[in-house]
Amino acid sequence: MANATVAATDRATAGQLSRPASLTLALPLILLLGLAFLLPVAKLLWGSVFTPSPTAENYLRIVQEPIFLKILLRTVQTAAVVTCLAFVLGYPVALVMSKLGGRAAMLVAACVLIPLWTSVLVRSYAWIVLLQRTGVVNSTLMSWGVINEPLKLIYTEGAVIVAMTHVLMPYMILPIFSSLRSIPPELDRAARNLGAGPWTSFIAVTLPLSLPGIYAGSIMVFILALGFYVTPALVGGPQNLTIATLIGQQTTELLNWPFAGALAGVLLVVTLGLVGLFRRFLRFGKGA
Repeated sequence: MANATVAATDRATAGQLSRPASLTLALPLILLLGLAFLLPVAKLLWGSVFTPSPTAENYLRIVQEPIFLKILLRTVQTAAVVTCLAFVLGYPVALVMSKLGGRAAMLVAACVLIPLWTSVLVRSYAWIVLLQRTGVVNSTLMSWGVINEPLKLIYTEGAVIVAMTHVLMPYMILPIFSSLRSIPPELDRAARNLGAGPWTSFIAVTLPLSLPGIYAGSIMVFILALGFYVTPALVGGPQNLTIATLIGQQTTELLNWPFAGALAGVLLVVTLGLVGLFRRFLRFGKGA
């Protein structure tokens, strides 16, 4: 009895809980995920195969009709471009945030967090105001004499990429900032003392140590971009359908729930496969 008491005390002192206690604390979250996510997804996937008898017709339709594969490919391509742009634009911001202190750091953090707290719908409509034919961009260019007639900026693939990058960039900046913040500054100073320049020190020390943040941010941005609905639907229009807007169209307009479930199943498999490849690539990069 005394040994068990000592062991429990040691676990409590070390901040560890027993497995039953951990499961008890996690049970509400597990129930919430099961009822709000796993059960609806499982029901949707079940309906794509059993309608009511087992059939692969919905999945064969995706392969047989090229338009659906084209939309899926466009969605993956758009998500990849958005992820790359978010990394290129967000990494310098995260690096500056990690170097600053005091009011300057609070100001930069506010510039990152305030858009994150703003509704996605509001930010998407803001891009419509900016990019429409009589919007701010076209009006400014015409008043400066750069163009003679409005450019088609809205309802294009470029508009979707720009708007999605703006909406999802905080999800890239914050994990990278957290990773950069955890790097001891002594490592950079040691590299500089050994003769490395600023750029060499960044490539050899800072960038490799920030890979976990890059991985976390890239995964979040990529997965969110694959399933993004509001911004592509508003900014891209019907000419630039993504897989999420196609699923929404099948459920709300055509009421074809089995085919929507098949599309969701394919998207789920593609997402898990690409995440697995990216994770293996990151491990290879760490080894290199």
